[in-house]
Amino acid sequence: MAGSDENNPGVVGGAHVQEGLRVGAGKMGAGNVQQRRALSNINSNIIGAPPYPCAVNKRVLSEKNVNSENDLLNAAHRPITRQFAAQMAYKQQLRPEENKRTTQSVSNPSKSEDCAILDVDDDKMADDFPVPMFVQHTEAMLEEIDRMEEVEMEDVAEEPVTDIDSGDKENQLAVVEYIDDLYMFYQKAEASSCVPPNYMDRQQDINERMRGILIDWLIEVHYKFELMDETLYLTVNLIDRFLAVQPVVKKKLQLVGVTAMLLACKYEEVSVPVVEDLILISDRAYSRKEVLEMERLMVNTLHFNMSVPTPYVFMRRFLKAAQSDKKLELLSFFIIELSLVEYDMLKFPPSLLAASAIYTALSTITGTKQWSTTCEWHTSYSEEQLLECARLMVTFHQRAGSGKLTGVHRKYSTSKFGHAARTEPANFLLDFRL
Repeated sequence: MAGSDENNPGVVGGAHVQEGLRVGAGKMGAGNVQQRRALSNINSNIIGAPPYPCAVNKRVLSEKNVNSENDLLNAAHRPITRQFAAQMAYKQQLRPEENKRTTQSVSNPSKSEDCAILDVDDDKMADDFPVPMFVQHTEAMLEEIDRMEEVEMEDVAEEPVTDIDSGDKENQLAVVEYIDDLYMFYQKAEASSCVPPNYMDRQQDINERMRGILIDWLIEVHYKFELMDETLYLTVNLIDRFLAVQPVVKKKLQLVGVTAMLLACKYEEVSVPVVEDLILISDRAYSRKEVLEMERLMVNTLHFNMSVPTPYVFMRRFLKAAQSDKKLELLSFFIIELSLVEYDMLKFPPSLLAASAIYTALSTITGTKQWSTTCEWHTSYSEEQLLECARLMVTFHQRAGSGKLTGVHRKYSTSKFGHAARTEPANFLLDFRL
């Protein structure tokens, strides 16, 4: 094998010195042997130079600077697309093998003169590389996520949740700052106001029909005395909670109702009816002493707990969420008062009763099922959760004017309550099955 020309000074002639660096040459020579430096000097001048790979540009020396500047500009202004990212990933997969081959060539002393020739214009060649399969899967997944986000944004944009308290920010009585927290507490505490839906099984002398007669009569008494709405709902709650734990004989049932209304008036009303007025309205069936003794027994049995969330508390908030007018408000209260008389409705919590009454009234007025995103947000009930209770309310509405318990129907048939009882019930809700 011939030796290296670099170690033979006589081989290098003047013609080679004049031509300078040849295109594609693998060695560089100098005409003067004295220009060669010692190995220690070369090592001291090389600082931080990478040992490999040895890259040589396959261009003429005169074009090197111009083309390298163009490559930098092209690389700087090239957009980062998914295809370009896939090409870069493909190169990263091939690079370890190239580095391995280059390292082997450099680490061999006998072949240290062989240098790996790299082309700086390999971007065009990279366009022909196939896109890896994992990149294709990633692109499909990203496109699907983008499409789902667009659909979700469209759904949100169609029906946003309305800020129902925006108009009451200047009203200090509306307590806008903590109204949401207040109703969250009500929904957590409403379990304390509920009674077992079968508590009448413990009573020996009364039944659910007698309870319905008592409450229907108290609704008329409440209307005659022109009491506040809160008083009626608290009266019914006190009766059910008392009967759930205290056995009562039939002849004392009306006394329980009158006493419960007296306690509710003391809690809610500004001007409380006197005991003699309640005795008179009950046709003097009881004495003053009996009323006061029953009052003492009732408050002790209930542990003086009068602060419970009733359906009326939720009705006011949910009607505001439904952006109700006077017609919707009167029809909603008509439907829920019909439910107060029915013993079967004790299985539903007060918040669900209120939401179902408003949902039934909305459907009755519009002729279609109506439940907005705002109503669902503030009531915490979806339309599917309200359908069972709403269908029962429709049946109560159908037979409100017939039978013996017609006190609610007569009350809401007057002009004061907008003749709400004359509205046709939403019969189409009965045809819907879960």
